[in-house]
Amino acid sequence: MRTGTIGRGLGLATALAALLTGLFTAPASAGRAAPDRAPAAARAAAPAAFTHPGVLVSRPQLDFVRAKVQAGAQPWKSAYDQMMGSKYASLSRTAKPRAVVECGSYSNPNYGCTDEREDAIAAYTLSLAWYVTQDSRYAVKAVEIMDAWSAVIKDHTNSNAPLQTGWAGSSWPRAAEIIKYTYSGWPNAGRFATMLRTVYLPKVINGSNSNGNWELSMTEAAIGISVFLEDRTSYDKAVSKFRGRVPAYIYVTADGSLPKAAPGSGLDTRDEIIGYWQGQSTFMDGLSQETCRDLTHTGYGLSAISHIAETSRIQGQDLYPEIADRLRHALGLHAKYQLGTAVPSSLCGGSLKDSLGPVTEVGFNALHNRMGIAMTNTQTLTERQRPAGSNNLFVAWETLTHANNPN
Repeated sequence: MRTGTIGRGLGLATALAALLTGLFTAPASAGRAAPDRAPAAARAAAPAAFTHPGVLVSRPQLDFVRAKVQAGAQPWKSAYDQMMGSKYASLSRTAKPRAVVECGSYSNPNYGCTDEREDAIAAYTLSLAWYVTQDSRYAVKAVEIMDAWSAVIKDHTNSNAPLQTGWAGSSWPRAAEIIKYTYSGWPNAGRFATMLRTVYLPKVINGSNSNGNWELSMTEAAIGISVFLEDRTSYDKAVSKFRGRVPAYIYVTADGSLPKAAPGSGLDTRDEIIGYWQGQSTFMDGLSQETCRDLTHTGYGLSAISHIAETSRIQGQDLYPEIADRLRHALGLHAKYQLGTAVPSSLCGGSLKDSLGPVTEVGFNALHNRMGIAMTNTQTLTERQRPAGSNNLFVAWETLTHANNPN
């Protein structure tokens, strides 16, 4: 509100009356607003009390997984065997921390980029192995890796620093949550928290105006770190970023003739928006800002969206209903063409590149199994890809953790 435009006397009284009227009528009008258009400031999301473990996986979800693996049930047993056979579950792994991780475009130069991402995935993998087996050797190794990095790292540099921080920063808090809240032997947990707060959170919390998968991965890291730190302010800021970015990443016909632009993007003309959407000028339900770039980067974005919504649901303020229509259309559209349906000339000139990767389990489980949304193409692709492994960046073992998981 610009107070400079409000006069004295009657003008001030009128303004106050309008403000009070708005306060009392807000619930009714909010019900008529499109979910992704409601003011972010009015919809703070951080819980009064955080749930732990609560980044991507919860204790009830972990208990479900453990019971299924112990019973030898499928697809969880094969997914578990895949995970345990991977390099990330090795008890002989040696962490490779660096004080400064330098990542240029496409990780060139690559000074610690791969090492950091893979050590973070390993810590998460080992924490899952600990929970399923209750063999403390896996927890000890996860702690060893997290301690090695928290003792050394100071910064991320070069052009890919925000994305690198987002990728590694998405995996670290998943591991840390499981270890801190289900295992008793981590004396340096406070130092790890300091690392997340000082090295990772500042790089990701303010988002990015690069391609949407950047900001979504950065926001995923910010959400997870905020849960581990129990930082309500950062959590709310990250959710606000999410609510602005998802409608600018996935188009639905209700948006009108053009996709939305993310707040602060500076995209305010038709040509600018079409250019940002990789030159695509025909829009359809579920189209992603990066569809015509390739399906792999699109998969990064859809995966991060699913992960953020999953964490929010665990924390008690479910974001899935706000983004369900966009996410179901996006998963379905890309699954359909990855399964072999001919690409029309109106979509990316009739050609799509690459594949989504192992990224559909979390969103499919939430939307189809929990919310009852029919998703034939997504179901076919998800079941065909099982067990879903790791993309070696920030996605790992989601058939194990989320296939048909009701919790």
